[in-house]
Amino acid sequence: MIRSLRSLTLAVLLVGSFSAFAQQPLDRIAAVVDEDVILQSELDRAVVNIRAQYAGREAQLPPVNVLQRQVLERLILIKLQTASAERTGLRVSDEEVNAAVANIARQNNLSSDQLRQQLARDGISLVDFRNSLREEITVQRLRQRFAQQQVDISEAEVDAAMAVQGSGSAQYRLSHILVALPEGATAEQIATGEKKIEGIKALLDKGEMEFSAAAVRYSDSPNALEGGDLGWRSLDQVPTSFGNTIRTMQRGQIVGPIRGPSGFQLIKLEDVRSEEASGTEMATQYQARHILVRTPENGDDAAAKAKIDTLLARVRGGADFAEVASKESEDTASKPRGGDLGWFGQDDFGPEFGKQVSALTDGQVSTAFKTQSGWHIVQRIASRQINATNENRRAKAREAIGQRKFEAQWDTFLRQIRGEAFIDIRVGADAAGKAG
Repeated sequence: MIRSLRSLTLAVLLVGSFSAFAQQPLDRIAAVVDEDVILQSELDRAVVNIRAQYAGREAQLPPVNVLQRQVLERLILIKLQTASAERTGLRVSDEEVNAAVANIARQNNLSSDQLRQQLARDGISLVDFRNSLREEITVQRLRQRFAQQQVDISEAEVDAAMAVQGSGSAQYRLSHILVALPEGATAEQIATGEKKIEGIKALLDKGEMEFSAAAVRYSDSPNALEGGDLGWRSLDQVPTSFGNTIRTMQRGQIVGPIRGPSGFQLIKLEDVRSEEASGTEMATQYQARHILVRTPENGDDAAAKAKIDTLLARVRGGADFAEVASKESEDTASKPRGGDLGWFGQDDFGPEFGKQVSALTDGQVSTAFKTQSGWHIVQRIASRQINATNENRRAKAREAIGQRKFEAQWDTFLRQIRGEAFIDIRVGADAAGKAG
């Protein structure tokens, strides 16, 4: 369902035992993050979770103090992201948290009472569990908003990616180790970072440590505890400066150090696979018009629902759909065209909108339904089958470019909010440390 906090506090919770957590942890402050705090109990719970995920592979984990520092840094970033979301007015309602809790219970074949009992056995209160979910959903929403507002992809970039792909494309399974440098790093900081990454490379060259174990122990990347695994990626999804290097690498080869915007990196090519271009791909397109009534920011949509119901009654009473849309719709893009959206694929306006349109017959008007944009009624005009092979390839290329750009800009954003924050760490060797 959700990833960031789940990997720290939730995933193992419902599939394994937390007997190690049966003892009540010392509830003191582990770190102050601006106006918020991270409790020792939160940190202990997250560390126990990570150790459980590495059961049987404990040797790959760094020393306890290093692991604690890595996990604490993750928790700090989560606090900073949720605070950033709140400052921009992003809120997760109790109803959404209720739905997330119910979904987790359903995925684990538990009733609500059984979930509550499982949490109690593991020493987790339902309140803490709900708060973790709320933070997790909030961070996910923040990432989505950031991608929508900050990532721009030109058609020229898509054209260039298509030219590189040709008739087929390769995907590369990559891992990396990052030695991070702060914004505006000094010559001394750069030299220290370079010395550290060269020391890591020397250990790998001598065969004294596996790459994944070195990533867990030494990497400053958020995915360090996953062994630096970057997953399968096309060349569109990696920084342009790395593309030519990765293309010529052999399986198992490690390159670097490479200086990037975040610091020094080592890259390992784990595997390569080919993706041959498929044959003709047919797809259904729809032409439709719609009327939108937006939900107010305060979340009280009773008035919006009443208005869309009134407009639906007018249309079903014989009013011309296009005329009503021209006068009443709150979609400024389609309103001048009588709500006409032109030709579009089923999921172009989101799965809920597509589900409604695909269920209609030509000329039919839907009932009122809600999406993230507000309340809609839609009239399907026509449908057709098209050869979508090239469009699908372009869509995949656009998605890959967007992912690459998002990751680079998101990393910069995280480093920025981390650098500007007041951080007071009160555990481990960094106790009493302050940033910002």
